[in-house]
Amino acid sequence: MPSKSTADALDRAMMERCIALAIQAVDVGEYPYAAVICRDGEVISEGINSARQDRDVTHHAEIVVMKQALSRLDQVSLEDCTIYTNAEPCALCSYAMRETRIGRVVFGVPAPLTGGLSRWNILADVELSNTLPEVFAPPPEIVPGFVHEQVEAAMAKRTPITWDFIRARNIFGGPLPAHLLEKLPVKRNENFRERLMSFLRLRLFDYLGRK
Repeated sequence: MPSKSTADALDRAMMERCIALAIQAVDVGEYPYAAVICRDGEVISEGINSARQDRDVTHHAEIVVMKQALSRLDQVSLEDCTIYTNAEPCALCSYAMRETRIGRVVFGVPAPLTGGLSRWNILADVELSNTLPEVFAPPPEIVPGFVHEQVEAAMAKRTPITWDFIRARNIFGGPLPAHLLEKLPVKRNENFRERLMSFLRLRLFDYLGRK
């Protein structure tokens, strides 16, 4: 188990990687979104939004990197992985994260209009896992608003006019609502039942219904 300082340093390094990728996305005409998936300190996949290039509105950065990670790991679950993204995942990406059972989500700027946590609360929803534990793991650990000032400053510098529009419409930025911060899961439940369900999902249920 890494120390808190080591984990924080890794989180910062991965978010800086996200920021650099998001700027690259702008440079090639895409929206300024990027994501990185990491496991045990190793980058498994990284990518940018490619909806415009691919002419596919589902090709959000988070979807792109989750598909890559699942393929590279040759599995249908990301329980032991962390995903980093410079902006709060939307509802589409948040549901996909819950389907992959990703263990940890770290994002930069909140998204009050489209966020899968701050508006629709898919990421932290417990009804999914309580009702269908054979498919859904408990909510991931969520680290919201991580170095959001740094993320906002980078976006404001690279795309000042677009960023002014985004902030004026309250699409991104600002703090996460206080009522959500109070209910965020810190980490997954490590009790015997959840350890057993995790084992069964990976060793039995996935082979019966997801592979």
